[in-house]
Amino acid sequence: MSSKREFLKFSLAGAATFSASGLFTEALGKSHPSEITAHHTEKKTINKPIVVSTWQHGIAANKAAWQVLTTDGKAIDAVEKGVRVPEADPEVRTVGYGGYPDREGKVTLDACIMDENQNCGSVAFLQHIKHPISVARLVMDKTPHVMLVGEGALKFAKEQGFKEENLLTKKSEQDWRQWLVKSKYEPVINIENHDTIGMLALDKHGDLSGACTTSGAAFKMHGRVGDSPIIGAGLYVDNEVGAATATGMGELMIKTVGCHLVVEMMRQGMSPTQACQAAVERIAKKLGDYKDFQVGFLALNKSGEYGSFCIQSGFDYAVTSNKTNQLFNAASLL
Repeated sequence: MSSKREFLKFSLAGAATFSASGLFTEALGKSHPSEITAHHTEKKTINKPIVVSTWQHGIAANKAAWQVLTTDGKAIDAVEKGVRVPEADPEVRTVGYGGYPDREGKVTLDACIMDENQNCGSVAFLQHIKHPISVARLVMDKTPHVMLVGEGALKFAKEQGFKEENLLTKKSEQDWRQWLVKSKYEPVINIENHDTIGMLALDKHGDLSGACTTSGAAFKMHGRVGDSPIIGAGLYVDNEVGAATATGMGELMIKTVGCHLVVEMMRQGMSPTQACQAAVERIAKKLGDYKDFQVGFLALNKSGEYGSFCIQSGFDYAVTSNKTNQLFNAASLL
């Protein structure tokens, strides 16, 4: 992982009235520490267009998406183009080409995409195709379905002109063979568990879209699918309200339909930061002993306000707009 970066800190307006946090900390027998809500806020409305994405590899992804947004392009095209960058980068070990394999040495990919009209497409357990996000886009655009998986997704991709490729790089293969020595499944927080890229964009027309793509948890069981290709869990867009994407242990997002939850919290009047925090705290409360888990949400509302929250520190996200182009650290419970 990259070294810690300096980041901007903003105060969270109305933190004292944020009852969801208060209830959670009271339930844990704690006072309501200001640091839980004070790391970052989106107090000032940011003029559209804007694009936000998870993790440091979101910087390069945002750059590609920004090229679309600043040429009067649509948010849906921007997010697809943006996340294709880490999909093709072998140094990003958790997305696409060069991603960590499962415990059988197979690189299996998941992705989904969603536009402003609730059109969406998804692929899961896809092998040998470098850009699963573009396959998901074609599932959305060219089929009556939302999700294709496994051999069916591969067959569809090949019919659409995608070429089969070996996605297992020498570096990832070496790591896998080293893992085989003990074959112990102990994902490292924020490294193997898990640096999915999720991207949300608001274009000049005021429309929202999102994309999410991953190679899944390192050394997972063959056939495991996480939250990233599941609409509502790893990604959700409601053009009337906002959008959200997630990173971390996918099973926890699936159990809570986490990104849909974040959007619904924003519908009820919460800011993006507050909505992400409320969703994280709900997961943490259900877990009880949550210190060995990581879950993070990133949200963008219709006004171009953004925010994030996670369990563990170390989750960062990239923001690109007419006003800023930088990486932020998300506020966290720990």
